[in-house]
Amino acid sequence: MHTIKIIGLGFALLGLLLFLAPKLSASAGRPIPFAIKLFLPLWLIGALINLWIGVARAGYTVMEEAPIFLVVFGVPAIAGLLILWLTSRIAR
Repeated sequence: MHTIKIIGLGFALLGLLLFLAPKLSASAGRPIPFAIKLFLPLWLIGALINLWIGVARAGYTVMEEAPIFLVVFGVPAIAGLLILWLTSRIAR
């Protein structure tokens, strides 16, 4: 259940950045690529924090947490990259 909640947080962060990106002047007319480029490193940090908590506090080994990390990071990251790919194909 914890893993599903963390993945949900990843999707929430992705949605928030996609919502806020058009409002930021830094996106310069390309809000979706800007949001995804911002999301990926932020979510990597978040997923690594989750891995660290699993190792330091929950008592799992890094080897036990590594597959969970891949799922926690990978599912929202793949969704973000898929959004980027689909929107870049439409823009052409």
